[in-house]
Amino acid sequence: MLRTIVLATLVAHASLTAVVDAAQQPAASPAQPTAVAPWPSAGVYLYRPGGSVTAPRLIKSARPDYPGDAMRAKVQGRVTLEGVVLPDGTVGEVRVTRSLDRKYGLDDSAVKALKEMRFSPGLKDGVAVPVLLDFEISFAVKR
Repeated sequence: MLRTIVLATLVAHASLTAVVDAAQQPAASPAQPTAVAPWPSAGVYLYRPGGSVTAPRLIKSARPDYPGDAMRAKVQGRVTLEGVVLPDGTVGEVRVTRSLDRKYGLDDSAVKALKEMRFSPGLKDGVAVPVLLDFEISFAVKR
């Protein structure tokens, strides 16, 4: 399986790894958009990278905030997210698929950072399309 990995080392206590599964094909025929329900909103057609769909590329990273209480409690690990990179390169809907922490706000911090990122859009046959990607944002306490 071929994977494209975009890695950005972020300042201080967090790193981001956006993982794009380039080998995954849409569930429908390659010429048809893949409907994803119930998330994101019903009726929204999304693509996964692969086939004739190129993956969006990260052009502006964002550093997630690492709340002081979470640092003091030494909460560390990864938040796994799904996000829609829109045709304009912004990030639309985001959902947490594997939570790290809700008590100290690390999940919310990861979502906020992802929404601040910018991408060159994913293309299908030369036309910008919304692309659903998986992301991982890591939080680690430096010793």
